[in-house]
Amino acid sequence: MLKRTHLISIAAIIMIIFNLWGLTGCSSRQAIAVTLIDTAPKGIAEYVYIGGSVNNPGFYPLKNNDDVETLVKAAGGIENGKECRHVQLIINDEEDSAQKININRAAAWLLEALPGIGNTRANAIIKYRTENGGFKNINELLKVEGIGQNTFENIRSLITVDD
Repeated sequence: MLKRTHLISIAAIIMIIFNLWGLTGCSSRQAIAVTLIDTAPKGIAEYVYIGGSVNNPGFYPLKNNDDVETLVKAAGGIENGKECRHVQLIINDEEDSAQKININRAAAWLLEALPGIGNTRANAIIKYRTENGGFKNINELLKVEGIGQNTFENIRSLITVDD
């Protein structure tokens, strides 16, 4: 695990890069690369929290040479009607904070990343939440056509209904 001082340094560098990117506007043609110094022990992935005006805020894997645009795209892009300058990037320094997919907001492609959820089930989830005003809790996913107890148990720890 990275030492706290390394995390603070990396976070500061990313925030400086992000602020420079924000001042030039979101449509800048030149991507800003985020470079990590490989100080973490092998096998420990780096994650960045992407929040603010993005469609699917959460923790995403941070790879060497990722740019801000790539990270924002991973989070589903900028919400309609929102400014790109209100995007938040925070490096995760905890190993156990797995990202959960918000089944009330996730696009079909993100739902399909869940085990056992293909295109048909992803579209059924979206149809159910649209027709019923969203999910109140994750157990309600069992009401979606094609989602059985086994599928639900396989994805239970990977989903949320947070707004």
